[in-house]
Amino acid sequence: MPKNPQKPFVIGVAGGSGSGKSTVTRQVLAAIGPEKVAVVMQDDYYRDQSHMPPEDRRKQNYDHPDAFDWPLMTQHLAALRKGEAIAMPVYDFSADNRSSETITVKPAPVIVVEGLFALYDTKLRNMMSLKIYVDTASDVRFIRRLQRDISERGRSTESVVHQYLETVRPMHKQFIEPTKRNADVILPHGANGPAVDIITTKVMSLFQDDERG
Repeated sequence: MPKNPQKPFVIGVAGGSGSGKSTVTRQVLAAIGPEKVAVVMQDDYYRDQSHMPPEDRRKQNYDHPDAFDWPLMTQHLAALRKGEAIAMPVYDFSADNRSSETITVKPAPVIVVEGLFALYDTKLRNMMSLKIYVDTASDVRFIRRLQRDISERGRSTESVVHQYLETVRPMHKQFIEPTKRNADVILPHGANGPAVDIITTKVMSLFQDDERG
């Protein structure tokens, strides 16, 4: 790791909905150790919509970059890099709005920024040490999203299919897939074990270099 504690190793993990981003993040946590990793989830940085009635919230395009609170996310990542703890927002997907709760995320030697648009914003990318794009076939991603949204977010099959056709698929092609060109590493076939092993081995070697130094 860099000897300067103000400069932790920041890993960006991007990819389409259901691509396996969370699996990559979990594997990084398991390999490096949860106590050495701070995780910033872009899903929790959807804009606050308390000013909207519930019916209007449901009509919003949550797969467009404008759905996210970029200033807050950038501010929080910058704070973590400076060694400051943050109060990460918590998004309530059943209410289509930010909840009143927050999660305290403490600074750590490794920071993982995970989300659809993790590699979209230039300011965020400029703070990253390693940029990863998780590339998974569209049919696999859709099945995973369908299962997740029904079991975890209280959605109906009809609503998930409608959202996928109306916004998820076109927004992926227009905004998310192009960020693949910003990646240092592309993981084909999702979170495949050998590729993640190479990444975690590289990050662990930085720790070892710092300890020897």
